[in-house]
Amino acid sequence: MNDSSWGAPPPAGPQAGQAGSAPAGYWRPTDQGTGQGYTDGSGQGYVPGPVDGPGQGYAHGSGQGYDHGRAHGYDQGYVQGAAPAGPAYDAHDAQQTRPMPIVPDDVPPYGGDQDDDRGAARLSGPLFRTDTPSAQPLPHAAAPQNPEPMPDAPQPAPAPQKKSAGRDLGAAIGVGVGLGVVIVASLFVVKAVFVGVVAVAVVVGLWELTSRLQERKGIKAPLVPLALGGAAMVVAGYARGAEGAWVALALTGLAVLVWRMTEPPEGYLKDVTAGLFAAFYVPFLATFVAMMLTAEDGPFRVMTFLLLTVVSDTGAYAVGWRFGTHKLAPRISPGKTREGLVGAVLFAMVAGALCMQFLIDDGTWWQGLLLGLAVAASATLGDLGESMIKRDLGIKDMGTLLPGHGGIMDRLDSLLPTAPVVWLLMVLFVGSG
Repeated sequence: MNDSSWGAPPPAGPQAGQAGSAPAGYWRPTDQGTGQGYTDGSGQGYVPGPVDGPGQGYAHGSGQGYDHGRAHGYDQGYVQGAAPAGPAYDAHDAQQTRPMPIVPDDVPPYGGDQDDDRGAARLSGPLFRTDTPSAQPLPHAAAPQNPEPMPDAPQPAPAPQKKSAGRDLGAAIGVGVGLGVVIVASLFVVKAVFVGVVAVAVVVGLWELTSRLQERKGIKAPLVPLALGGAAMVVAGYARGAEGAWVALALTGLAVLVWRMTEPPEGYLKDVTAGLFAAFYVPFLATFVAMMLTAEDGPFRVMTFLLLTVVSDTGAYAVGWRFGTHKLAPRISPGKTREGLVGAVLFAMVAGALCMQFLIDDGTWWQGLLLGLAVAASATLGDLGESMIKRDLGIKDMGTLLPGHGGIMDRLDSLLPTAPVVWLLMVLFVGSG
């Protein structure tokens, strides 16, 4: 209670036990009868005048309340010991205090934890009884500080969700079939046409990659020298083999360095570094497809390369979607599972054995098993590598040119790193042809 609310108490009070009329106002907590608190032993709360018998109110002598003598409360008295019952001040001292107004019962009490006298003077009845519960609401009573939590109502179990493929399968299959027709037609009709298809795919892939780098990271890899050098690289690999590919790569890198010099030097290092990375990642790896084509059975080698990569992807997707529960690399690609990797290996090994036995000159089934295993590993790593790039860029797909697939780079991700693996194993197993 704030003593300044209704006036300051008198400087000194009578000795304990003095007689006198009961004043209205404050009672000093240090001079009380048999109780301890803001009231005397035989009075009721803030109500003036003595009351016979044990009083009940905000505090009383022998009962329980906010302040009391021998029980617990908010304040357990300011002075211990007993004093004769009687008023706290004599008449002279009482004149120095202002009377406490009586608040009607219909005034709502002040809530919260304010311990002031605005809600103290209520005559509606006792606050607490030791024998029966009070029917009146407590002036300062509120909800318990720490109420017991109600038990949650039982919620119906959510219906099991059907697994989703995560993409438009109809569009993906349609686009895949269309690309397959174009590739097969160009591959077995005129080899040069297929080389042109590869060069176009390289240029589009470079455009997607450099565009995303600039949009998401502010890296300006020079597209013009990359596109011209990338197309030249594929043609050089087909015409001159590995030597032509290496020379074209070196010249493309030099062109990137010089081209970027025409702009301000800020960001030069990161721009040319990204350009060199793009030149190696897209066109240089694609030249191994063109070099496979130079053999007598080149179209079948390229077909084996494409089939094994697609089958590995399909096996991983189908098995992982149906049975996948253990994540393979959740921080890089949350959708890939270990079960999917097993499916990729099994599908690719079976397809490799069939292709090497029936499509490749002098090839055997056991070579196909090894080839399929290597393709499953390289295709998975290539997919994870591009997923790492997309995670760094904060994107889901590299482009939107292919409905159901994303961009060109989203289809080249597993093909590009697999091309040099297949080319090398083909040379080791059956020669360069």
